[in-house]
Amino acid sequence: MVLKFRLLSLLVLGIAAAIALAASSQQPVDGFIARNYTDSKGATMPYRLFIPRAYDASQSYPLIVYLHGGVGNGSDNLKQISEGNINGSHVWTSKNAQSRHPVFVLAPQAPDGATWGGPEASELSAAAQTMLEITESLQREFNIDKARLYLTGQSLGGFGTWDVIIRRPNLFAAAVPLCGSGIVNQSPFRRVYSSAEFERVKNMPIWVFQGADDRDVPADGPRKTVATLREIGSKVRYTEYAGVGHRVWEHAYLEPGLIDWLFAQRTSR
Repeated sequence: MVLKFRLLSLLVLGIAAAIALAASSQQPVDGFIARNYTDSKGATMPYRLFIPRAYDASQSYPLIVYLHGGVGNGSDNLKQISEGNINGSHVWTSKNAQSRHPVFVLAPQAPDGATWGGPEASELSAAAQTMLEITESLQREFNIDKARLYLTGQSLGGFGTWDVIIRRPNLFAAAVPLCGSGIVNQSPFRRVYSSAEFERVKNMPIWVFQGADDRDVPADGPRKTVATLREIGSKVRYTEYAGVGHRVWEHAYLEPGLIDWLFAQRTSR
């Protein structure tokens, strides 16, 4: 009887801890509120949204979509804005940045095992499609400037950034892919983007960041991507950090001039 009571007590404590963890994961974090979105196919995606502190519905605001790296996958609605994903999600929300460029920041969370897309697929990934639906829903909910939508991502999100802008070239005003390559010719990727596909984004402002010593995404891929774009007339920017490995986000999102460069871009619509 005592043993059963202890087991029951542990079970109750475990359930309570799980409930507390779930509740804490839905609390605002550094101004990012927790939300969930159910897409047109019935799939649910958690996401975090930063709303400018002085949001005024009579004025339009830009929106940044941040695609997390592989460690951000899951359903806790926290990992995509924490640990290795802090810089990419938070650099835009600092008091200094917001005072100069008040902006919404969307940080969706892809499920475990999912990707944001890449050249191996023939269409947008399911996670990317849901992300775009969320982006559209926010434009209906808030006064967001359609001419100032920006996309950035690192690693898994860097590949996704390339894939989304190539498959939806007229949606974002500018893109900032980190440690992700538009050209891949090794397993598990079965194909590469064609020159015709790169033509779609040759006029898009893009700033690529890469670590020279990256073993996860070797610099050769992004170098080839940039070279291909420049050959067809793109003015793509490329910054490579000597002695830096895969964690290029620790440097890129602090690059002088990045924030002002990004917000200077807009589409003609």
